[in-house]
Amino acid sequence: MNTEKNRCLLIVEDDPALQKQIKWSLDKFESATASDRESALVQLRRHVPAVVTMDLGLPPDPDSVSEGFKLLEQILAIDPDTKVIVLTGQNDQANALRAVALGAYDFFAKPFEPELLSLTIDRAFRLVELQRENRRLRELQQPDALKGLISRDPEMMRICRTIEKVASSNATVMLLGESGTGKEVLARGLHQSSGRRTEKFVAINCAAIPENLLESELFGYEKGAFTGAAKTTLGKIELASGGTLMLDEIGDLPVSLQAKLLRFLQERTIERVGGRHEIPVDVRIVCATHQDLKALSKEGRFREDLYYRLAEIVINIPPLRSRIGDAALLAHAFVKRFSQEQNRSSMILSEGAVRAVEAHAWPGNIRELENCVKRATIMADGNVITGDDIGLAPADASAAEESLDLRAARDAAEKKTIIAALGRVDGNIVKAAELLGVSRPTLYDLMHRLGLK
Repeated sequence: MNTEKNRCLLIVEDDPALQKQIKWSLDKFESATASDRESALVQLRRHVPAVVTMDLGLPPDPDSVSEGFKLLEQILAIDPDTKVIVLTGQNDQANALRAVALGAYDFFAKPFEPELLSLTIDRAFRLVELQRENRRLRELQQPDALKGLISRDPEMMRICRTIEKVASSNATVMLLGESGTGKEVLARGLHQSSGRRTEKFVAINCAAIPENLLESELFGYEKGAFTGAAKTTLGKIELASGGTLMLDEIGDLPVSLQAKLLRFLQERTIERVGGRHEIPVDVRIVCATHQDLKALSKEGRFREDLYYRLAEIVINIPPLRSRIGDAALLAHAFVKRFSQEQNRSSMILSEGAVRAVEAHAWPGNIRELENCVKRATIMADGNVITGDDIGLAPADASAAEESLDLRAARDAAEKKTIIAALGRVDGNIVKAAELLGVSRPTLYDLMHRLGLK
């Protein structure tokens, strides 16, 4: 079987005779055809072609290039990696160059050499395949910010790539998430991905230090500033100079200190307790909290202007129960770590234990899971950790199996998408089929199979 048939080409040409000729000359490719912009978009959704050949002069005004350029823009908006080869008249090089500037892959003047066009299309397909393979390899590659984080959840991977993007800037980052979701691990990942990686990473928990001591912990104090201040002491902000300061549980920062922190964020200078002069400090601020700071602002417990200073980049970290497959992945990793610490390196989780881990809601998130597995590796009698060792309610085996039924999951996703499409077009089957990128008979078959009428 010719492998070229597995690669779809879309031919957009309003002249029926020329359209037929182009399709015949490129018969080694599986091709679809369209004669105007609207039909081209329908075919684009239905066949998802990697390469498109198109005439710029399309109905309703074939003497103008407006429809052609509009279609080019729409094709690249749908998929920027689509390789569009523009076919133009002999004296239309200006528009051909404009098309390339807008993102077209190449252009040919009519009449063209079929062999040369075929070669160019073949090269375009090869480029698409290389780009897809590179993207696949990039997605498999673990970002640097994930070095201390065990996850394969798509949302967590997206968060880590976001952290890598903002790491090179000095923007203040706010990490929001439940307790135990890994906020400090991500903050350290941000620091390690930044240009400050050779300097200090300093963390302070605003909820763990009494209010009367927190100011001196943050800003430091001069000798003699208060009873017991026997020497000048640097605060956490000053200690982190050149590096990164993490303000954990920022929602518990006393109102009395919020104004002073706001001034530091604005001026980037501090005054030690009992001091009389300003000290410039260059530090990257990362803050974290499990609280709703906007709600606290409405209640008057957190300054709104401070919130907006801290929330230059806001990252919401999902709880463990929302991360696809992470609970079991982390459990296996923790077993390896703790069993080695206990000199029981061959310990494994039983199938029942894994299902119990997957079924549990983990209100304490990763911290709770870590403690649970550590306890199990200590208490287990043999090398196989059972559900009883884990100490969780046994999972319903049939429910666990059903949740991993790929056919059922696919049917549910298809049913949801078809219902949404029908709703968008007010039940019009033809428009729904075009929106979904399938033929009308295919849509009827899907609806019949999924019990939709």
